[in-house]
Amino acid sequence: MSDSNTTNFINPSTFILLGIPGLEAARLWISIPFCAMYTIAVLGNFTILFIVKRESSLHGPMFYFLCMLAVTDLVMSTSTIPKMLSIFWFNSREISFSACLTQMYFVLSFSGMESGILVAMAFDRYVAICNPLRYSTILTNSAVAKIGLAVLLRSGILALPYPFLVRRWPYCRTNIIPHFYCGHIAVVKLACGDIRISSYYGLFDLFSQIGMDVFFISMSYTLILWAIFHLPTKDARLKTFGTCISHISAILALYVPDFFSSLIQRFGHNVPLHFLLLITSLYYLLPPVLHPIIYGVRTKQIRDRLLQLFTHKWT
Repeated sequence: MSDSNTTNFINPSTFILLGIPGLEAARLWISIPFCAMYTIAVLGNFTILFIVKRESSLHGPMFYFLCMLAVTDLVMSTSTIPKMLSIFWFNSREISFSACLTQMYFVLSFSGMESGILVAMAFDRYVAICNPLRYSTILTNSAVAKIGLAVLLRSGILALPYPFLVRRWPYCRTNIIPHFYCGHIAVVKLACGDIRISSYYGLFDLFSQIGMDVFFISMSYTLILWAIFHLPTKDARLKTFGTCISHISAILALYVPDFFSSLIQRFGHNVPLHFLLLITSLYYLLPPVLHPIIYGVRTKQIRDRLLQLFTHKWT
């Protein structure tokens, strides 16, 4: 490569996002379900926030954590999907270097935050089932605020090195990203320096956040199931386990798409790129869509308030 071309990409002012390469002809049809899912995610999560804020009877630890999850879902989906839709609809593929780093930071920090909130919700279920008499003294408003702040700081701090590392690499190949957002791996692959430190940090972050979160969630549910199996009657066991169904469904909605996306990226060398990107997009859309539906259907207090809201409006 010539020196002039190399110089052009040392500090790229913009990147070009290709969206989903290989499916350009179908991008209008692809955009329809993505737009519908994003609309459902926004309306569903705002509805959760509105109902919890309006109903003082829902001002408790479980619903505070649910509001944190709703805010995280909104930021996660809004960080990626609108740009994807603008590529599909308006061919708006350019993104500035600074905007690219900002998008990368928000996606990485809030994905870690979402996982941390699920750990907090698992702890909430553990205390409610294994220590019900101490629930109100352990999970006070102050404790919930401190847990939320800890999750925010952990995710925000661990995501900070990513944009700084990306900024320090020289870019001498191209500024074209075959993706619909500025993913960390997709961007550093464009660098022409030794990017092993970025790869190593990515693995460290994966194990220190997601790995530890899965471990703590597993431990919580091991203790919860132990307590449930020691309840005296079958009805009591089923009723108690029923209070965990929403949270278990929320965990599956987050981790299953992430698991398959990671698995395909590492071992699916013959998998078409467009299929990999579609799977990745589900990771950013499915949880924000499914979480309000899961909690709206499974949580009696929210379901009742939602029905009251609609019946009051139409009477």
